[in-house]
Amino acid sequence: MIIGVPKEIKTREYRVGMTPAGVRQLAQRGHTVLVQASAGEGSGIRDEQYVAAGGKIVSTAAEAWGADMVVKVKEPLPAEFPFFRPGQIIYTYLHLAPEPELTRKLMEKKVRAVAYETIQLPDGSLPLLRPMSEVAGKMSVQVGATSLEKWRGGKGVLLGGVPGTRRGRVVILGGGVVGRNAAKIAIGMGAHVTLLDVNPHTMDYLEDIFGAAVETLYSNPQNIEEAVSRADLVVGAVLVTGAKAPTLVSRDLVSRMEKGSVIVDVAIDQGGCVETARVTSHDQPTYEEHGVIHYGVANMPGAVSHTSTFALTNVTIRYAIDLADKGIENAIKSDRSLSLGVNCWDGACVYKAVADAHGLEYTPLERVLS
Repeated sequence: MIIGVPKEIKTREYRVGMTPAGVRQLAQRGHTVLVQASAGEGSGIRDEQYVAAGGKIVSTAAEAWGADMVVKVKEPLPAEFPFFRPGQIIYTYLHLAPEPELTRKLMEKKVRAVAYETIQLPDGSLPLLRPMSEVAGKMSVQVGATSLEKWRGGKGVLLGGVPGTRRGRVVILGGGVVGRNAAKIAIGMGAHVTLLDVNPHTMDYLEDIFGAAVETLYSNPQNIEEAVSRADLVVGAVLVTGAKAPTLVSRDLVSRMEKGSVIVDVAIDQGGCVETARVTSHDQPTYEEHGVIHYGVANMPGAVSHTSTFALTNVTIRYAIDLADKGIENAIKSDRSLSLGVNCWDGACVYKAVADAHGLEYTPLERVLS
């Protein structure tokens, strides 16, 4: 199979879809890997490293996109839509629930779109989402702490405080991978941490590992309202696999937060869990609404691209090898987890949460394949 690795074009997206180690694994199995020139520079990877691993450098995005399978990091942008063609495999983070235009274009061009974020193991875990969720969770508190600085519009609170002053109050909505990693950093900074979730087992686990350093609350409207209204930093960390994130924090609640408080909505790539949140970029990461600073960068891990790229290839390469070795039909028939990653297939929307989000007809993948 011919595999293409184009350069990412999203604002300040420095990651790349594959490391030289991944290229080597595919090349040794007889596959051709076309890497767009300078695609890895933002992650500290030189073109000659790809060549040494058995890859071929191509000068244009069109050449990389001309492959049978395109391996990326972020969802394709409108400038890349003309490269789509029938039967082409696109293997990347797609986050289609808040992306009607991209969803319809993938269907129109009959692309076979495999989303990293919906590949799901039998235990319900999301192995390809996990490393980037770990990065985003840790970053959420870092950027939140910085945004609390007075000169950035924040209330001027140091999360850890100093003797004789109160500690910053961090409220985390969701106790999954993002929430757990956010809690880890917030606790390490010395903040007062409250984490809300709906799963009692998750809360048991978090109290086991963090002890009295974290307060867990059942996530219901009253507890959310009470916790968020007095928070210095709110981290939105909720996830419904493949679906639009539920709105947990209303505009009215945001208006009742103290001026200079900060919201970091990590769920923004799935539509966000805060009503006032909207997508921002690394160039302009924050904005103010109701006196509250909002951070809504949808590709947070792109800022720490070296760490993120290597962590991502570690988990994506296994499925890339299966897709290349077996062909997509045989690969998804032999691996239920991988089949759950297929969102669009030859003009059909085959992931129910995405179809529901856009009012599209849902066609089970099994029906399409049969």
